[in-house]
Amino acid sequence: MKRIHSLKFLAALAASLVLAACASQQEPAKKLLADVESAVTAAGADAQQYVPDQVASVTQKLGDLKAAFDKQDYKAVVEGGPAVLTEAKALADAAAAKKKEVMDALNAQWSTFSTTLPQSVAAVEARVAALGKGKKLPAGVTKDAVASAKSGLDEAKAAWIEASTAFGSGNVQSAVDKAKAVKAKLDEVAAKLGMSGDAAKPAG
Repeated sequence: MKRIHSLKFLAALAASLVLAACASQQEPAKKLLADVESAVTAAGADAQQYVPDQVASVTQKLGDLKAAFDKQDYKAVVEGGPAVLTEAKALADAAAAKKKEVMDALNAQWSTFSTTLPQSVAAVEARVAALGKGKKLPAGVTKDAVASAKSGLDEAKAAWIEASTAFGSGNVQSAVDKAKAVKAKLDEVAAKLGMSGDAAKPAG
């Protein structure tokens, strides 16, 4: 009988120790989840834009940790949480590095456009002026084509102003997108005027 009571006591003691250990891990587990969430939030919109795959990975792992916490498996959270927290804290730096890479590329494109497109506009304007003075148009160029080219040139010049304004406002992505549209329009106009080659390519 005493042996049975002893075994029951040991079982009860073991159970209480397990519960105590579990309870002692609850707060550290809770803090880990909060820290991971804070790190993801701190990474902000840049992380979502520039390293979406990494954000998705961390979010998935955070979800798994939360599921374990809800099941009171605090040990799993305490053991797995630090690695996820490290990944979450790395999001901001990864996003900053990717953003710099993207912005450097966009600025390089803009630098090229800011040189070539004004030259292209000047070349097309000169062609339009020359055709306007001549009594006979070159083969393949009609009066309607010249009139259409003039209209297209005006559109391109207006769009270039918009692109320059966007760049001046710090919206480099929009500026480059608009500059690409300007180049396409100038190439279209140049073709109508019988200009050979790429209108956005500087002469010489």
